[in-house]
Amino acid sequence: MGNSQKNLKMKLKIKNALISVSDKENIIPLLKNLKKFNINIISSGGTYKSIKRLGYKCTELSKYTGFKEMLDGRVKTLHPKIHAGILHDRQNKTHKNEMKKQKFPSLDLIVVNFYPFQKIVRFSKSSKNIIENIDIGGPTMVRAAAKNFKNVTIITNKNDYLNLIRELEQNKGKTSLKFRELMSSKAFGLTAYYDAMISNWFNKKLNIEFPERKTIFGRKLQNLRYGENPHQQSSIYVSDYNDKQLGFAQLHGKELSYNNYNDMFASLEILTSLKKDSGTVIIKHANPCGVSENKDQLSSFKNAYASDPISAFGGVIACNYKINKKIASEINKNFLEVILAKGFEKQSLEILKKKKNLRIIDITNFKMNSLTSVKSFDGSFLLQSKDKVIIDKKKLKCVTKLKPNKKELAEIHFAFNVCKYVKSNAIVLCKNFSTIGIGAGQPSRLDSCKIAVQKAKQFQSSKIKNSIAASDAFFPFVDGVNTLIKAGVKTIVQPGGSIKDQEIINLANKAKIKMFFTGIRHFNH
Repeated sequence: MGNSQKNLKMKLKIKNALISVSDKENIIPLLKNLKKFNINIISSGGTYKSIKRLGYKCTELSKYTGFKEMLDGRVKTLHPKIHAGILHDRQNKTHKNEMKKQKFPSLDLIVVNFYPFQKIVRFSKSSKNIIENIDIGGPTMVRAAAKNFKNVTIITNKNDYLNLIRELEQNKGKTSLKFRELMSSKAFGLTAYYDAMISNWFNKKLNIEFPERKTIFGRKLQNLRYGENPHQQSSIYVSDYNDKQLGFAQLHGKELSYNNYNDMFASLEILTSLKKDSGTVIIKHANPCGVSENKDQLSSFKNAYASDPISAFGGVIACNYKINKKIASEINKNFLEVILAKGFEKQSLEILKKKKNLRIIDITNFKMNSLTSVKSFDGSFLLQSKDKVIIDKKKLKCVTKLKPNKKELAEIHFAFNVCKYVKSNAIVLCKNFSTIGIGAGQPSRLDSCKIAVQKAKQFQSSKIKNSIAASDAFFPFVDGVNTLIKAGVKTIVQPGGSIKDQEIINLANKAKIKMFFTGIRHFNH
């Protein structure tokens, strides 16, 4: 048999269609097309009423099955006439004989979308209401039709109505096997997604953070131009009940890239931990190169940028305040990829939009929802709770003879907070609630100390004296501490726990500096 004959045989003439949709959008063009090819329509409930109201012929489901729906509509499509009509193999003689004996027609096209579970979860706190919106009949039909794609066309997305119409037009009321298989893959993607949302809702309700089986659901927001590098492919997905957006709005600039998103997410993690209306974060390659807290927002921006202006070049800046004209003018003096802020004054937008490619992102409506973080590798993934602790006051100890004042305690908190977002090994130097030197991602803590000091000497040499240093983990030897003391650091905050702790405390006392042990480690790999 030639290919053309094979393809002809694989094409399926659609005679009967069952339509059951909670979202009635875009249905008119589909109904017109089904009418054109004399396709019988079966439906129930709101969908049946809508189709009749629009002036199209439709058989009510209960009349079709001879069985009235029951249990407040919980049992409608769960009937042998429906499922046999979907599931039987048209090439199987036994199946054909059974269908003939029962007088059950074939159902060739199923158009279904589900009860709006995710919408109800977002807007209702009633568990009863949420559970009532877990669809049973819809997913059951979809799975049956998707399994039998050899004989049945399944449509689960209103965006595919146009593709179905094109398919029917091209094939004179028939669908190709290739099309049916593609729609089947989409259908199983939807049922898996739907079940994952329900499973995650139950886990959240029951405070089960690490269930025996974990399914991460996601809806593709968009394809990205490429991944970290031009030869890699990439897309961004939303894993949330509101799966149409990420909670922030792009107001201007080029399309966001994989690296932009990666840096933006890193900046938002830090930004949400800073004091409201005062925090500025500058990110480069997912590491902070400048962080500042200041009630005077222009000073906050300038201090963050001054921490490491060379690294800030082409970086991402995030602010938890509204951008005014003065700040916008300061931003425009520099080359940046992305600016995120809690709103933009009209004049500030006019200034910023002069830079054609600058991506301007409004994060006014952004909220951090997830309490866990995921890292995947090949066929496995690691899941952990987010590092929400900064310092446990019960564990915090001043281990030196010199004790801190109130301001120093507050700044210790700021420095140690920034430290937990810097890639390990991490050393952060701070002065007046602004970073002045950051040493990140070194296998040796001594090297991180040297880099932090070198950065501070390069850009903030006048501020090193009496500065504060934070370390994400203990110092294994005195060499790192010695490097910081020689540079002019007067306060060091670290977890403690090294076998060299006493030697390090003795060095701190001799140098007349203050040192704190937190008992909390902040590795960030």
